[in-house]
Amino acid sequence: MSEPFLNSDDYDERAHQLYTEGRYDDAVETLRAGLGIYPQAVELHVGMGYARLAREEYLWARRAFEAALALDPDQEDALAGWGEVLLKFGDRAGALACFDRILALGLRDDQELMLQIGRALFREGILDQARRFFEVAATAHPESAEAAACVAYAAHRRTDEGGALDWLRRALELDPAHAEARIYLANLLYDRGEYEAALFHLERTAPEDHFDGLGIWRLIELKKSVYRLCDHDPELVPWHRRLDELARAEPEDLLFAEIAALGPAGRVRDPRQLEMFGTLLAELQGMKARPSPGEGREIHRVSTVSGATYVGTWEEIVRQMKDDAGEWARGSLEQYMAATARRGRRETGVAIPATDPESFLRGSADAGLLRILH
Repeated sequence: MSEPFLNSDDYDERAHQLYTEGRYDDAVETLRAGLGIYPQAVELHVGMGYARLAREEYLWARRAFEAALALDPDQEDALAGWGEVLLKFGDRAGALACFDRILALGLRDDQELMLQIGRALFREGILDQARRFFEVAATAHPESAEAAACVAYAAHRRTDEGGALDWLRRALELDPAHAEARIYLANLLYDRGEYEAALFHLERTAPEDHFDGLGIWRLIELKKSVYRLCDHDPELVPWHRRLDELARAEPEDLLFAEIAALGPAGRVRDPRQLEMFGTLLAELQGMKARPSPGEGREIHRVSTVSGATYVGTWEEIVRQMKDDAGEWARGSLEQYMAATARRGRRETGVAIPATDPESFLRGSADAGLLRILH
């Protein structure tokens, strides 16, 4: 039986479904077949542009968006995609002109488009403009928790911690089930030393809400401290299990697991838009505000099982330990922590975090590999 007749919308719908499933090669083939029949179909050229962008084929993406704009100079999705391509080629002014053209067309109310543009700018580190478009979305849709959360993420990366906290709290007022915003808020509060508030929010998340280990490690640490739980307490078992799952998972598995977790009515329609948030929590420890020159350093003392004692900040102690390990003297701090954590787990069976020096040392202490004296 021959395949039923397909119009351009059918090809576009098929390709979009493949795209959202991350099957970019199949999406390109579907779009190529559709364009062979309907070369004037703007939506097929636009779809090809985004599929090429997802495959990081920027020159081909550029040609696809150019073809779409030649057919319809004011097609908003083509303008947004063209702007993303220009960012990849380093043409910031050209990209912003495309994005401003979309605003001039009166599309401020298109929340998904505003967030898409903001995320594209965010990924390229153009944080002031990213925040601008996120705020456009939040202003046009004051009921949108996702828009409020996006403003918060950009505010924090711009070192506006107060603004970030306000926007995260607003997001959670709008949608208490917004796990991503809650986890991010909890981590910010933890970095500020507001441990009870951090635990309050972390306890309102589930293990499957987490796609990075930082929040889980902190929840475990706080629960053990506040409730005097041992490491093998049944209450902590699901969280350790989730850590094991994250340790075994490939990055692309986590990406599509997060997409699947959103369900049919999920907020994110474009897998690439998750890239911005997939690394935010992992970077959070490095993004927190550094002490000002007038603030004192918190000094700690650590003793290893071999009898060596180290004194300094958490980072200074780990650097001293690294330098004393001859094979890692020239390696990075991150490489040393990751390798030592893997070795410690093999020896003790206890998972040791390697996200930051403090978590690494506390995890090593829990595994019995050292003692924190102060």
